[in-house]
Amino acid sequence: MGESKTSTPNYLLYFAWVVSVIATLGSLYFSEIKGYVPCELCWYQRIFMYPLAIILGIAAFENDTKLKKYVLPLSVFGGLISLYHYLVQKVPSFASIKPCVQGVPCNVQYINWLGFITIPFLALTAFTIISILMIVMFMKKSK
Repeated sequence: MGESKTSTPNYLLYFAWVVSVIATLGSLYFSEIKGYVPCELCWYQRIFMYPLAIILGIAAFENDTKLKKYVLPLSVFGGLISLYHYLVQKVPSFASIKPCVQGVPCNVQYINWLGFITIPFLALTAFTIISILMIVMFMKKSK
C-alpha cells in the first residue's frame, strides 16, 4: 500500500466529510427551500465548501489522507471569508465596509438563533471543524 492509504479506516476523514455534506445541504436548504437569496460573500463560502464535500467523500472512501493538503487551504480560506462575513453582520464598524454592491446586502441576517448564530457563523463552524480535523490528521501522521 502507498503512503497515503492505511489499512484501518480514518474516521477523521469520514467526520470531516459528514460536516462538509451537512454544510452543503444546509446552504442548499436555506436557498432552495427557505428561499433565502445568497449574498456575494455567501457565494464565496459556497465556492470553498462545495468541493470539500466531493474531495472529502472521495478521500474517505479511498482512505486517502494525502488529500488533507488540498482540503486544508480550502477550509482555511473559506473560514476566513465566513469570519469576515460574520463580522460584517455583527460588528457595526465592519458593516460600513460594503463588500456586496449588488443584490442582497451581506449584513442581512436571515437567521439569528440565540442572538449570535447566523448562516456565516454556521459556515465558520463547519470550516473550523474541518480545518481542525485536517490538522489533527497531519499531527498524527508526523508522529
